[in-house]
Amino acid sequence: MAALALVFACEVGCAQEGTTKASAGSSASKAQQRVVMDRVVAVVNGDLILQSDLDEEARMAAFQPLDDRTPATQEKLIERLIDRALILQQIRQQPQVAINVAQLDAELTALRKNIPQCVAYNCATDAGWEKFVEAQGFTLVELHDRWRQRMQVLRFVEERFRMGIRISQPEIDAYYAKLIPAYRAEKVTPPAEDTIADRIQEILLQQQVDKLLDDWLTSLRAEGSVKIVKLGEELP
Repeated sequence: MAALALVFACEVGCAQEGTTKASAGSSASKAQQRVVMDRVVAVVNGDLILQSDLDEEARMAAFQPLDDRTPATQEKLIERLIDRALILQQIRQQPQVAINVAQLDAELTALRKNIPQCVAYNCATDAGWEKFVEAQGFTLVELHDRWRQRMQVLRFVEERFRMGIRISQPEIDAYYAKLIPAYRAEKVTPPAEDTIADRIQEILLQQQVDKLLDDWLTSLRAEGSVKIVKLGEELP
């Protein structure tokens, strides 16, 4: 994302300088067939957030079945990605121990067992899991990269803000009870509570951490440069 220009003009093989007028005319015709591939929706301290990033974030909801199932609006997606960009910038300044392959595989193995829609794809098999991932518009490599980043962000936030926060068993029980209708709607047997208790605890912990995180992110926005780019608006 080094360039701000996101308009791709001219295919590979356009006429080189010194070609005939006919070739030059053909090249000009190709150049006129410009297609806007993407657009900038926000700039966070120089880092770009693109429309395609919003689309990918919306599709990632399929891999977070325990979260709020209400589709996020574009405005909420933009705010979410701005917050994430700010956190990732802080992570770059305060490097963490990398998420290793074993940690990533363990999370994704647990995840594929707990997505209701996965039953139809037989995600218990590698081929079924890959088919489900592709149905959401990702490759396995892309999903691994995005999930590793998610794990890095959660680890950073929890290490910084979770001190003293405790999630009680009744809170986990209450959250689990709210999930049952979603599984029944998919005609899928809900997983046993003890198999997803850790993920529920993560979600509840994150909800409490968010309250502390909001003030910190507000200060980062005030100290930095965050701009939401409206449709049709030009970047400075």
